[in-house]
Amino acid sequence: MIITNEKLTGVILAGGQGSRMGGVDKGLLEWQDRPLIEHLIAALQPQVPTLIINANRNQAHYQRYDLAVISDQHSDYQGPLAGLAAALQAVQTPYILTVPCDSFYVDPDFAARMLQALNQTDAELAVAHDGINLQPVYALVPVNLLPSLEAFLARGERKLRAWYAEQQMITVDCSDIASMFQNINTPAQYQALQAGRL
Repeated sequence: MIITNEKLTGVILAGGQGSRMGGVDKGLLEWQDRPLIEHLIAALQPQVPTLIINANRNQAHYQRYDLAVISDQHSDYQGPLAGLAAALQAVQTPYILTVPCDSFYVDPDFAARMLQALNQTDAELAVAHDGINLQPVYALVPVNLLPSLEAFLARGERKLRAWYAEQQMITVDCSDIASMFQNINTPAQYQALQAGRL
């Protein structure tokens, strides 16, 4: 069965603690006079019919964008897998397309590229690869894997890569758009972004 764009919900994962940024909510960091979240919304809305935000704080701010805002069902900031699980529980579509809140650019063909790759194989999910490393937060994941993910989290596991390794996964070559995966993890990286060095 061909997976079409209408079967996707885009998910911006903004539920982290920002520990390496001193606790700052990275989705609200300013770049070019707008929070990063606004750049991502603008990039993703033309690519997916529905878009939601996963956030565990500052929900009132995120709700200003007239998008559904969902929080982790698991407490204590259990990482992006908890945000993934919350999204899989919340959406009405059979697939989600995830990106992190701490990037500032999404290629306009990203969703189409991920869909095409998954449609060409028998894999269950697709994960972006920058030509050197897997980019695990950039993924196309089916809702029917939620039971597997919940069981994984219940075992105390937290690593995206480890869960993906248990599934039928395809990596998607995104080496030609590798700049998309630059993200903001530290104050130094944020300063570099502001100075135009990223």
